[in-house]
Amino acid sequence: MADDIGSGAADDAGLGFGVDERGVATITLRRPDAANALSQPLADALVEVVGSIAASDDVRVVVLRAEGRFFCAGGDVKAMVVAEDRGAMLDRLAGTIHDALDALNGLAVPVVAAIQGPVAGGGLGLVLAADVAIATESAHFSTAYAGVGLSPDCGVSALLPKAVGMRRALRMLLHGERIDAPTAAAWELIDRVVPGEELEAEVAVSVERLLAGPHPALGEARRLVRASYARTYGEQLDDERRTIARMGATEAAAARLARFA
Repeated sequence: MADDIGSGAADDAGLGFGVDERGVATITLRRPDAANALSQPLADALVEVVGSIAASDDVRVVVLRAEGRFFCAGGDVKAMVVAEDRGAMLDRLAGTIHDALDALNGLAVPVVAAIQGPVAGGGLGLVLAADVAIATESAHFSTAYAGVGLSPDCGVSALLPKAVGMRRALRMLLHGERIDAPTAAAWELIDRVVPGEELEAEVAVSVERLLAGPHPALGEARRLVRASYARTYGEQLDDERRTIARMGATEAAAARLARFA
């Protein structure tokens, strides 16, 4: 298995990417001096690496992480300020990130987020794309859009209310309410909070649990739940029927069924 698929272009854009021998793909935001803001080159690279994950049969877990003090401060505000045509620039940037997030959302692979620092704006979209989100005590979360006169992007208006409830989402969006990590866990924006020095160990435990589970059934369960947001009940039932039939034909299911019986 390639250790660093497509790493050259990604590294140049401030995005690290690698796949280890266990099938764990790690995507790392590497713009620490810019609070890991989402720039156009980073967004382009994110589309590329998520596409490579989708095309691989070997990836079993995806880990999202970041370098530096911030996890992700959202879109690249400095680039917005100097853009000649800000509307066109934002249309392209948001569109590219949305392509990456849509592909990430559609993966039949569980996603774990290791959140070592503050999250704002579009960075929330990355957190909401994760199925397991673990944050340090120093992390905090805000939408930040009102502060720069912008509306939500990166799926925040769709997924934040589903995660925390409509009224809490509106408090964050309309009043700029910033919540700390324990509050984010209580609101179910994230799964749990750990001391900073325990983050890596806690993420490793979650990854190992997922690797020990049935593949590819866990990934398909993840995909089905996320697909349900945009479907009718009948459409979801049809996908469930097709998927369970496909999973039932795998050797992994045959072995587990035999043990259970």
